[in-house]
Amino acid sequence: MHEFKPWHNSVIGEKTVAALLKNNFKATYVPTKEEAVEQILALIPTDASVGIGGSWTINQLGLDTLVETRGNTVYNHNKPGLSPETVLDFRHKQLSCDVFLTSTNALTASGKLVNTDGVGNRVASMMFGPKKVIIIAGINKIVTDVADAEKRIQLHAAPINNKRLSRTNPCVQTGQCMDCSSPQRICNITTVIHKKPPLTDIHVFVIGEDLGF
Repeated sequence: MHEFKPWHNSVIGEKTVAALLKNNFKATYVPTKEEAVEQILALIPTDASVGIGGSWTINQLGLDTLVETRGNTVYNHNKPGLSPETVLDFRHKQLSCDVFLTSTNALTASGKLVNTDGVGNRVASMMFGPKKVIIIAGINKIVTDVADAEKRIQLHAAPINNKRLSRTNPCVQTGQCMDCSSPQRICNITTVIHKKPPLTDIHVFVIGEDLGF
């Protein structure tokens, strides 16, 4: 990373955090993922139940393993080897856990969170239910506006997540969303959180590194 990249990340990240704060979210800019992990763990009591939304960012940071290792009750429906019944149970429990950890598909410069889901448990848990929601976004997730956010999802997040999940949807062949009608489609629900919902404690961490898809 050349010497000017951290400066640019900081400028963009801090401006986005200011927009999030204006939209009533709690928000923090952190230059590195190591600093972010330390601050995020400090917000999660060791006796809290923790839900994990489907997120490659959480995986990259190792937060799922860290909270489980230290003794938190963790509802991570993406953990390998779970039965379909357990996956569904964990998705339900994420809706009422103490802390919900996830990322966002895109974050606009004006402080809006844009996400596309297949089942809907992730976006539902982001908006209402858990006592605290922590959303983590790499600097690469910041876009100009909602239209750019949807383009980002179609060109990056959707096809890469389909490949990660071994889906045979058309975007895996073309590299971009084809607005398919496949029964395996994972792009069924798109939400825009314009401002913090009044009954949900949401803290957004913007990290000055590329994370997730």
